[in-house]
Amino acid sequence: MSKISINIDGKEIQTQEGEYILNVARANDIFIPAICYLTRCSPTLACRICLVEADGKQVYACNAKAKDGMNITTTTDNIAKERRAIMEVYDVNHPLQCGVCDQSGECELQNYTLEIEVDSQNYAIKDVERSAHDWGHLHYDPGLCIVCERCVTACKDMIGDNSLKTVPRGAEGIDAGFKESMPKDAYAMWNKLNKSVIGLTNGTDVLDCTSCGECAAVCPVGALVDTHFMYKSNAWELKQIPATCGHCSAGCQISYDVKHTSIANPDEKIYRVMNEWNYVSLCGAGRYGFDYENREATKDEVAFNNAIEALKKADTIKFTSTITNEEALILQKLKEKHGYKLINDEARAFQTFLKDYSEVSGKSLYGGDLKVTMDANFIVSIGSALKTDNPNARYALNNSLTVNKGAGIYFHPVKDPIIEGIAKSIMTVTHAPLQEEVALYLLLDLFGDKEAMPKEVSNYLAGFHSEKTITVEETIKEKVVEIVKEVQLNEETGEEVEVEVEKSKMVAKKVSKEVTVDDNKLLEILGADDKFMETLEKNLKKKETFALMVGADLYTHPNSKNLARLVAFVEKYTPFEVTMIPALTNTLGVSLICDLDDEAGDYTIGYNAKGDFTLSALGDGDLDMPAMNQQEGTLTSINKRVNPTNAALGYNGYELNDLANALGLDAQNVIDYTEQLPVEKGFKAEEFDNLPNHYENDGTEVRGYVLENVAVTPSDDATVQEFSDAKLEGTIIYLANPVRQFSSFTNKATELDEVSGIYISEEYLNSCEFEEGDSVKVKTATGELVAQVVCDNKIAGSIVVLPTFDPNLNSEALFDGYRFNTASIEKV
Repeated sequence: MSKISINIDGKEIQTQEGEYILNVARANDIFIPAICYLTRCSPTLACRICLVEADGKQVYACNAKAKDGMNITTTTDNIAKERRAIMEVYDVNHPLQCGVCDQSGECELQNYTLEIEVDSQNYAIKDVERSAHDWGHLHYDPGLCIVCERCVTACKDMIGDNSLKTVPRGAEGIDAGFKESMPKDAYAMWNKLNKSVIGLTNGTDVLDCTSCGECAAVCPVGALVDTHFMYKSNAWELKQIPATCGHCSAGCQISYDVKHTSIANPDEKIYRVMNEWNYVSLCGAGRYGFDYENREATKDEVAFNNAIEALKKADTIKFTSTITNEEALILQKLKEKHGYKLINDEARAFQTFLKDYSEVSGKSLYGGDLKVTMDANFIVSIGSALKTDNPNARYALNNSLTVNKGAGIYFHPVKDPIIEGIAKSIMTVTHAPLQEEVALYLLLDLFGDKEAMPKEVSNYLAGFHSEKTITVEETIKEKVVEIVKEVQLNEETGEEVEVEVEKSKMVAKKVSKEVTVDDNKLLEILGADDKFMETLEKNLKKKETFALMVGADLYTHPNSKNLARLVAFVEKYTPFEVTMIPALTNTLGVSLICDLDDEAGDYTIGYNAKGDFTLSALGDGDLDMPAMNQQEGTLTSINKRVNPTNAALGYNGYELNDLANALGLDAQNVIDYTEQLPVEKGFKAEEFDNLPNHYENDGTEVRGYVLENVAVTPSDDATVQEFSDAKLEGTIIYLANPVRQFSSFTNKATELDEVSGIYISEEYLNSCEFEEGDSVKVKTATGELVAQVVCDNKIAGSIVVLPTFDPNLNSEALFDGYRFNTASIEKV
């Protein structure tokens, strides 16, 4: 898009051609009222209050695109009348219960009613009964609903669940006299509003979605409210603590809203989590998984001294990636000072994958991020269960497909009805486990520059092609002549006579013919359907920007080195920009900061992991540690951004820094290590208190800083290997979590009450011997466990999913690195 110049209220502005006027105004601090529009979503024109005059013509700022030289006036006398009438209509029959409404104090209906100075009412209509609905984690009160459709739009365009829609209200029609007496746009808005309320797309009163709560977050009034927050607090009583979500690697900006627990208990408590929904969407774990703090911790000197003695005895520290960069640096410094082995298997796998990728790419980090992905119009995902591995990666895919009219391919062994339901333009390939290499080779084959890539690779790809003859049916049109009898008037006698006449018509006819086509064996190996290439050709029309997301299935794959190199080849020889999805909260940060080891020693200290002596923020160890919502520090996200997070709640126990100081390090606070993060790995020598954490009005992310992508000397041997023919068959299990769960910390959260067990699709459950609730034994070559069967309608197919969020299940023991394995499953 080219740069253009427009004028808004006398102010000359440079912007991108085709940008919506409303977004241009917001980016330049010019106020245009708008209720229904959400940045990152399609305009709905539900409220019509964003009327402006562009080159003398009234248009809707949310839907009208900027053109070079355009002259825009945000308010005229006629527009003011329209806006006033629109706000009066919104106030018609709206309950006067602001004093007890959960949205009071941050209600946009209140704000705009006051801003537009509505002090009288000229319109009225008989109301209809609109009873409230309990939708589980959400409460919907249609009596408060202004049908702005934000919730519908967010669910469709931001999230991809498509769970909400407008349904008939059942009200009487508006008096026809209003059409002549009131402003045109106000009448049109009222006519639509009066016909609708919000309902569920599944036709029931049971909400079935991924439970992210984004619809309640964007609701401008009190119609949609998180059930747990109802009547708990007035908005103005809450204190906002800016932070970064600590559950997955997306690194979403959040605000912990806190105040005292009660009159009797002055300790602060988190009442809810909010987000800048115009710029970032939260998953259910980020929004509802907030009360996992280690509240009961105290400074137990005996336990602390025992920890010091254990550390003196230990030769290994085992830990998870749900820690800050600063804590990771403390562990690294302890290793350098005392020689500890540092064990973190998932971060080690990612670290090794990055190293292998760098040997070919010449860069320390991948080139893309989720913003690049969202802005692309053709996206491919390989090796990740997007819905649960990183929900924001799924949101980026959804936003591209719905708002950018994009298309994509989702390669994964586990069928996912949520991904398949995003849009018709998403192609899914359900391949066998271990075939991820074939998928990457297919990308090189379909999109790669064969002239630029090494000859041995292009020749290898050519070997998968041959010609085959197939029979196809096509419809042709033939001219058919028929003799028909007609009654005609004899001009001489004036009598009607029957005569035979010829008549022709075009008739559609199906014919079969043989054609020669390319036979791509890679597609056959992956199990792609027969129309894959035909559909792909159609989906690629007008596609100019390409993004590839890869995930943890690749990092733990037996041939991960070759996969890493293939990813670098895709980035180098195709138009795809690559984004890697780190497995946990700070996997990327840990992999850059720590020198990780492959094997543990004889005596292990566990940090939020089981050890001979355990340091735990979960309250289940030998010495308490603070949880993420009780700490200051930084986290490195999938977007290669080092984001600050703040303590929402107090903590009364010891920290890792206290132990480190007792062992010879010297820092007053954990955040003293922020400016010591390794510059040679791409970090900056920035003090914690100097790190910003906000978005600009134009959506620019001003949070922390972006890692430098450090140049790496490529390997002399920058080749890739032929893919292995191996694939897993039989009863297959997969290591992944259900929606809204990531770790023991989300498992601890009150609102994330997920049943633990093995997850089986409805489809598989209907065809196998098990029933939901059955106790079964799952056994592999590396271990066994007993768990109950849980039916999960968010997956499909026959692969059984085992979670990691429940430490009592110990699912990891059944796997040997790679996330898939074969198993036997039998009733107990």
